[in-house]
Amino acid sequence: MGNFSRQVRLSSALLKRLQSRRRDFAAVNVSSSRSFTTTEGHRPTIVHKRSVDILHDPWFNKGTAFTMTERDRLDLRGLLPPNVSSHEQQIERFMADLKRLELSARDGPSDPYSLAKWRILNRLHDRNETMYYKVLIDNIEEYAPIVYTPTVGLVCQKYSGLFRRPRGMYFSAQDRGEMMSMVYNWPADQVDMIVVTDGGRILGLGDLGVQGIGIAIGKLDLYVAAAGINPQRVLPVMIDVGTNNEQLLKDPMYLGLQEHRLDGEEYIAVIDEFMEAVFTRWPHVIVQFEDFQSKWAFKLLQRYRKEYRMFNDDVQGTAGVALAGLLGAVRAQGRPMIDFPKMKIVVAGAGSAGIGVLNAARKTMSRMLGDTEVAFESARSQFWVVDANGLVTEARENIDPDARSFARKVKEIARQGLTEGASLAEVVQQVKPDVLLGLSAVGGLFSKKVLEALRDSTSTRPAIFAMSNPTKNAECTPEEAFSIVGDNIIFGSGSPFSHVDLGNGHVGHCNQANNMFLFPGIGLGTLLSGSKIVSDGMLQAAAEWYFRDLNF
Repeated sequence: MGNFSRQVRLSSALLKRLQSRRRDFAAVNVSSSRSFTTTEGHRPTIVHKRSVDILHDPWFNKGTAFTMTERDRLDLRGLLPPNVSSHEQQIERFMADLKRLELSARDGPSDPYSLAKWRILNRLHDRNETMYYKVLIDNIEEYAPIVYTPTVGLVCQKYSGLFRRPRGMYFSAQDRGEMMSMVYNWPADQVDMIVVTDGGRILGLGDLGVQGIGIAIGKLDLYVAAAGINPQRVLPVMIDVGTNNEQLLKDPMYLGLQEHRLDGEEYIAVIDEFMEAVFTRWPHVIVQFEDFQSKWAFKLLQRYRKEYRMFNDDVQGTAGVALAGLLGAVRAQGRPMIDFPKMKIVVAGAGSAGIGVLNAARKTMSRMLGDTEVAFESARSQFWVVDANGLVTEARENIDPDARSFARKVKEIARQGLTEGASLAEVVQQVKPDVLLGLSAVGGLFSKKVLEALRDSTSTRPAIFAMSNPTKNAECTPEEAFSIVGDNIIFGSGSPFSHVDLGNGHVGHCNQANNMFLFPGIGLGTLLSGSKIVSDGMLQAAAEWYFRDLNF
């Protein structure tokens, strides 16, 4: 566990400080003197390709940086301009072009500049991975929002039109019975990290089907940039089981199966076959489940977590980040950490992310109270869960089984002046919470009325976490929060926002509470520690290290 914790701390700190602590990034190629962090260490890579095949392979292509000796050895002489460029010169040339092309690369006036940047970076990724990751690492603050949230949401929505070159693997419902042989079509003999999605619930954008592969690609970019995983040993995967998005079902340009989603045992059989196949070829791989529908997220996590090295980032990664934020809020409010079990927390959203956060926070509170059954039961009373139908209570019919343990008792809420289905504004008004936590994927849910109600919080520094992604799904903006609730609030968001000028030289700090600060460390820590599973204790350790790095 100690080794795992050290790797989590290293990865989190690296991602947050890459701008101020840039380091040399050695190329992953034949003449490499330093490899990425893998068990291979400094062993050189043997390349069997020659001539134009090298130039067309982004894993090994160095473009004009190939030395004359390499050109002779790899049959490249005459296929490149004669002047040999350094990596620094290549990057300088690319960055100059990037700044110039950001405007011209837009696909019409409605195409955002962020998507134009993604197009340009993606072209670089297609031809020269080494330089792509060098650019990403050296400019992580600027380009993380391009390769990951919030831009990746737009990329997924438009992926069928943006598709130029395949990246990753695609397994579909039509491949049943074939997956065991399919995994051997991937060229890498060793894979350390897989991010897999079925496209069922991409960020807060809903069912995007096969186009959800974009989120897996973006996550793995951060594994490489932040955790130092070898880019030749990561694999983005899409499991296409159909889509219930009627627009995609009718779109002639859509690249996925144009049939409704599998469900029930048929669906589980497909995922079972995929898991057996990848762990047969790569027994030590780590699989991160990403953006599965809530009804499957918990079920698949419980099905596989004791048998395979896997975790669900939406359930466990989000929980870790939110838990770190909650602990940070206790400290920022000037309270001793033992007061965490006394915090009143209103949670908007009861999907996989929301329930994951509730479970993690409840377990932590229980542990602080003595880790007994009584403590565990007592901790549940600190949460008020509000979903699309209002306050969740035991009076509700057909409660989601995963949310049932957080349903408020009817007599208990009656004493608070609340009823089943009470609105978010009513709950905030009556509860006067220390923390308002948004995981609803409903943009603007923290309305003026809700934020005004939070003014009466019993805390001197109420915390607002608008964690839904992408930006348009954030429950509120920092400007709205600071202007309505007051200057002393603690604010965190899933997507990046600028700090707020409060006047008179004061600044309202917007802290990004996103899984990107946690999942690279979870993967790296699991890889280097050799753990056979990703345990709750490991996730707790990751959250606690992240909390120590927070500064509200």
